[in-house]
Amino acid sequence: MKIEPVAAPKTTIQVIERMVALLDALAKYSDPVSLKELSKVSGLHPSTAHRILNDMVLTRFVDRIEPGTYRLGMRLLELGNVVKSRLSVREAALDFMRQLHKKTQQTINLSVRQGDEIVYIDRAFSERSGMQVVRAIGGRGPLHLTSTGKLFLSVDEPKAIRAYATRTGLAGHNKNSITDLAKLERELSLVRTRGYARDNEELELGVRCMAAGIRDDSGKLIAGLSISAPADRLQEEWLEDLVETARQISATLGYSAAD
Repeated sequence: MKIEPVAAPKTTIQVIERMVALLDALAKYSDPVSLKELSKVSGLHPSTAHRILNDMVLTRFVDRIEPGTYRLGMRLLELGNVVKSRLSVREAALDFMRQLHKKTQQTINLSVRQGDEIVYIDRAFSERSGMQVVRAIGGRGPLHLTSTGKLFLSVDEPKAIRAYATRTGLAGHNKNSITDLAKLERELSLVRTRGYARDNEELELGVRCMAAGIRDDSGKLIAGLSISAPADRLQEEWLEDLVETARQISATLGYSAAD
């Protein structure tokens, strides 16, 4: 005799769907909302909405401000903070990096700033990219010679940029390296205007990169996502994909460009 799998009761699924509908409705308002308005927005009968809201008040998912008005509860903030604390930028970025690598077939780097350098913390690549990976995970590069490094310098105050130039001497690696403060300042101005940065064989001859910033929920620049490719293979159409991928990772971390 064939045994059919036991399905979750339909009523249980309906209750969850209605809870989500009410939470979504509450999220649309910054001020407390009336039961009548929540019923209208969620599409639920007032008695059904009232019953579910009462249960969510008991579990602190919803706060009752005064009889008949509600807002999102602190329990959601507490759970959100737990998720945030467990989500690192590497975890948030990995799947997106793999997708971008699959589309471009080039090396995708994730880097963060440490002092006057960037550190490569993850990478998506394949041997078929045709480029030797010269900067392994854990490798470092000067801020002024890397696309991600320029992103971080671009958000520094002018005084901090000059201090960086003094500390490092803007040492170059080859004939393409930016070693002049005035030229670096012009480059950083372009980065601010464009919203992305480039490395035109300034760190490694034969390798070009472009980078877009990743921001956390406070809007702080916390990492850079970059594409590295042989100088003659870097395609401008990848730039839109790169910027969009960085935006998606930032959104996963809670950042909204409208904030």
